[in-house]
Amino acid sequence: MITKEITDKLRNHETPLYYYDTDMLHEILQVASGEAAIRGYHVHYAVKANFNPVIMKIIAGYGFGADCVSGNEVTHAIDCGFPAEQTVFAGVGKSDREIETALELGIKCFNVESAAELEVINEIAGRMGKVAPVALRINPNVEAHTIRHITTGTDENKFGIRIAELNKVTNILKHLDNVRYRGIHFHIGSQITDLHVYSNLCTRINELWSWLKKRDLEPEDINVGGGLGISYEDPERFPAFAAYFDVFRDHLDKRIRSSISFELGRSLTAGCGSLISRVLFVKPGASETFVILDAGMTDLLRPALYHATHRIENLTSEGTVKKFTVVGPICETTDTFGKNIPLPDTHRGDMIAIRSAGAYGEVMASRYNMRSLPPALFSHDL
Repeated sequence: MITKEITDKLRNHETPLYYYDTDMLHEILQVASGEAAIRGYHVHYAVKANFNPVIMKIIAGYGFGADCVSGNEVTHAIDCGFPAEQTVFAGVGKSDREIETALELGIKCFNVESAAELEVINEIAGRMGKVAPVALRINPNVEAHTIRHITTGTDENKFGIRIAELNKVTNILKHLDNVRYRGIHFHIGSQITDLHVYSNLCTRINELWSWLKKRDLEPEDINVGGGLGISYEDPERFPAFAAYFDVFRDHLDKRIRSSISFELGRSLTAGCGSLISRVLFVKPGASETFVILDAGMTDLLRPALYHATHRIENLTSEGTVKKFTVVGPICETTDTFGKNIPLPDTHRGDMIAIRSAGAYGEVMASRYNMRSLPPALFSHDL
């Protein structure tokens, strides 16, 4: 919650800015790490959600591994205190240099997404005199029932090895000298709130585990991915970590002795972050009234990119509630944070908070229109 005391302190800073409640972050991390530990599970933090070094170092302090999707994320995670031996590297298009960097750093595993990538990693590792640990990212063709743009686990998506190709890929794997098979990896999408989806994933994992075991490829590790959703309507509500982990405890085959790991991102960092802005103008339109902020889609892209809905709060007005269309200053019609947003009577200079921006806010910021990148402020520094 952004209290009046915090708001008064934020008034002293230029906007837009990202505000992070690190006390809330610690609370979320304690719950997530505790619930995972009770069930014997491992968590890798999905760096793409938020790579702010202050946030990263706090998360690393809880003993999490790192889930990375670029060579720079791998390097940054290790620099922020995540152990190389607990860092995994996914991504459908790893460059040769990124593969070399990860091998040099001694990461835990490459999550391999095609037969061609497997062969390239084998060639590079051989040239470097190394053996590359690999897991096969399998596309399970499980519908995530989430936003189409962030669905990753069906046959229509670019990610992972399709089940129809798995026999070919495992045959190639058995004849490569410079890779070591560690296990399998899945990730079906993001912002998933229907936990039944994960029971469907478990069914597919059980089938594939049995298939692999019969071919002497029983996985040492099974990475089930992430994607646990949050409540954008109620930013104070913690994600359902216990229920989420229980789905896997209850539905994975009890004969599986592989280590089970998860890659959580949004569910760990979204709630602790807000985009703080000021009202530049209130502008009447033909059928709606626009609240024009000094923050725009360059600072929080999700509403423009996915039509995502974030809770928007006026921190400084207590007037009669009306409905507004909240927009930014960018030269794009899609620079809109929300329509029919109920806010107290709003005026120039009011402080506005766009909540749940701790994931995919700062990391997706750009300098389009030559705008400056907003700074980050932390509750422990105010």
